[in-house]
Amino acid sequence: MRYILSALILLVAILAISPWLQRQLPAQYNPFIPLAVTDPPSLITQYKLRRLSKNDTACLAVLEAAKSAGLINFHRLGNITGQCPLTAAVRVENFGAVSLSSSFLASCPLAVSSLMFVTQTAAPVARQQLGKKLLRIDHLGSYACRNVYNRAQGRLSEHASADALDIAGFTMTGGETVTVAAGWRKAGKESDYLHRLFSEGCPFFGNIIGPDYNAAHANHFHLGMHWFGFCR
Repeated sequence: MRYILSALILLVAILAISPWLQRQLPAQYNPFIPLAVTDPPSLITQYKLRRLSKNDTACLAVLEAAKSAGLINFHRLGNITGQCPLTAAVRVENFGAVSLSSSFLASCPLAVSSLMFVTQTAAPVARQQLGKKLLRIDHLGSYACRNVYNRAQGRLSEHASADALDIAGFTMTGGETVTVAAGWRKAGKESDYLHRLFSEGCPFFGNIIGPDYNAAHANHFHLGMHWFGFCR
């Protein structure tokens, strides 16, 4: 009984100071304020990203705000039916000044996380590590109605719900392309760039799987929304 009473007192205290907390906390650290794609990675940002997966309207609002700011171009798709149905899916055309090898279909949360990864990690780290501007991201696709590793039996892949994007390379000014296949284990700036992207990109996704995990990912980063903090 004593523990229940203590918990109730704590709950009342938290509720009492909530309005004060909302006024005092910076927006990016305030769990009560909607996510912005410019929010830095933190536990609060991860919490907000998780919350978007359960609220299509709020997620699309985040993307629309980013589109108005020129950070992303996309268009909404109707619901996709069949064995691998999708709701609130979007087709991402580019990340503002960073183009794509081709547009890709994504769940709304994947589009948001990918945009944050590009604008907060891939692009600025290219300038810092390589002294170049990131121009294009080369990918191997996102949505595919299949099982994990294309097995005949087993659980569906994250790709079956458009919750994963496979990135193979990054093209910089001057035409230089840094690929996961060639650069991951090659000592030098390219390898440093890729390893930093992998590490700093982890907070924006539920999982990132790369060449060190298994041979199936030797040539790309798998950026997925499922799980939490699985980065190998």
